[in-house]
Amino acid sequence: MKPKVSLLRVKTYDGLSLRSSLSTLLAPMGGMSSILKPGDRVLLKPNLLTGSRPTKACVTDPRLTAAVAELVIEAGGKPFLGDSPAFGSALGVAEANGYGSLMTNLGVPIVEFTGKRYETCGDQFNHLRLSKEAMEADVIINLPKVKSHVQLTLTLGVKNLFGCVPGKMKAWWHLESGKDSRRFAMMLVETASTIASDLTIVDGIVGHEGNGPSGGEPRQLGILGASTDVFALDRAVADILGANPLDIPTIAASMELGLCAGLDEMTFPHLHPQDLHIHDWKFPQELVPIDFGLPRVIRSIIKHLYIRFIQEASLSFFAPSSIGQTTTK
Repeated sequence: MKPKVSLLRVKTYDGLSLRSSLSTLLAPMGGMSSILKPGDRVLLKPNLLTGSRPTKACVTDPRLTAAVAELVIEAGGKPFLGDSPAFGSALGVAEANGYGSLMTNLGVPIVEFTGKRYETCGDQFNHLRLSKEAMEADVIINLPKVKSHVQLTLTLGVKNLFGCVPGKMKAWWHLESGKDSRRFAMMLVETASTIASDLTIVDGIVGHEGNGPSGGEPRQLGILGASTDVFALDRAVADILGANPLDIPTIAASMELGLCAGLDEMTFPHLHPQDLHIHDWKFPQELVPIDFGLPRVIRSIIKHLYIRFIQEASLSFFAPSSIGQTTTK
């Protein structure tokens, strides 16, 4: 069966309009009720890269994640949000990017990912340590952001699932596989295959172009895409942005492994990538090595732990119980 990729023009994160767009987007796949069963525990996996640039569209917009959570709840699912940010805790990064009150109002908990060793689908990486919270969820909804990336040219659905690898292990994989971009991309594709997300909805309403994943600038794209096939969706979005798929390591690796169909092998129930083509998307000015090197890995781990400590201390201090204890002394 041909992969089905649903693409729409969507210009706003406004609640009612966005909900209507999501319903239209998912209709060709049978709606949210075809993705999950009542009672399923549903992981919402946005891109929560960093809390340091909340105005630069570095993360999946919280309004999109909240709208998806509402659809999950209406279908009888039990959503929870999780990620393993590059720097800091999931809760701290989520709070810094405006997720806090939206998730609280919906009763959606934000969880920290912890690791567990799982067998993978391929031969090269049979020792991946993946989040047990992700692997034990009944349903995974992948919510990537459209972003340029200084190491991988473009980051979409496949790369977003690398966030299911607990924090310090991501730095280790940069050290272990980063000297060979093809091997690193194969690891990312195998990670995505093992996690096997049930649905991917890509946030391209506002993208992040230039020297991403965090050093670029916001770009209004007006695009929302969805598919149950993350490899097909990534391939379609790359075409929208005018990228050669062979220049995107994750797409090239998925094609090499026979996981990614060509555009002529996909069905597009709404718009075709050609209908949404962007002629002047800014890719990174210069690519940097994937291999961090041992000193940089150590610095990255220390920075991650330090920011996480500061975030958790801040959240604890400003929590209602902490405020109450402080004022009574």
